[in-house]
Amino acid sequence: MTAPPAQHRHRSKGNYNPGVDDSRPIGLIAGEGRLPVVVAEGMQAAGRPVACVAFRGHADDDLESCCDRYRTVGLYRMGQWLRTLKRWGATEAVMVGRVSKARMHDPLRLVRQIPDLRSALLWYRRLRHDRRNATVLAAIADELDRGGIRLLDSTTFIEDHLASEGVLGRTQPTDLQKADIAFGWPLLTRTVDMDIGQSIAVREGDVIAVEALEGTTGMIERAGGLCRRSGWTLLKTARKDHDRRADVPTIGVQTITELAAAGAGCIAIGTGQVILIDRPAVVEAADRAGIAIVGIADDGS
Repeated sequence: MTAPPAQHRHRSKGNYNPGVDDSRPIGLIAGEGRLPVVVAEGMQAAGRPVACVAFRGHADDDLESCCDRYRTVGLYRMGQWLRTLKRWGATEAVMVGRVSKARMHDPLRLVRQIPDLRSALLWYRRLRHDRRNATVLAAIADELDRGGIRLLDSTTFIEDHLASEGVLGRTQPTDLQKADIAFGWPLLTRTVDMDIGQSIAVREGDVIAVEALEGTTGMIERAGGLCRRSGWTLLKTARKDHDRRADVPTIGVQTITELAAAGAGCIAIGTGQVILIDRPAVVEAADRAGIAIVGIADDGS
């Protein structure tokens, strides 16, 4: 997959308005992991100043150096995010990076990280009866929009890091792994449509693990413990109507390391649905580990 010129990468997304002044800072609302760093670099490559609010205790050590403006903020203090971004002149933002589901379900979360009034009202009014990921994201996006910050598709500045169709590296999947992909992909699409998780692990026609609250890393560890023989396949994607303003599934170099330690031999990922965080490095790490990466189209081919 050939990346488009850096200055044009962000213009191909339907929710990006070319009429917006490109000298205006673009907001970055950042959680854990390497992805916010990759997005910040993509914004800079597109010629946009980066104004970042990073969740306190979450941000990657390298993130601040990639941003023109940077401040840590409380996870449950949405009013603070908005005030900071608007003070810096941003009217649009990208929200990326993990927020641990274990933290979200911590019974003492509101004591450890005291929410502001805006966040508390959102959590206890609109989200009182439905706190699934998609519902939470939609509510946050609507609240940010009401506050003057429009949330963009999180892949807007990193299209060249999305999975493309076919084998992505030098390592080819075995016939057994191809059969496991054909068996597991329809099951995975049903799983993501039910908002259960974005990954499953398969070997020899058996589902050995399904991602749930523990996330992909925890599922990989569990699959490795259940299936000690090497060669099982990780399948990962998002639902077709997935809201890409946040929570796009990712694969990084650390994921490859975890998969190799757990005995996996293949990764099948949804074309255009999964981000490879620093794609060249991910593909090279997979080849070194002898792990095949295969991009699967929406129809499972």
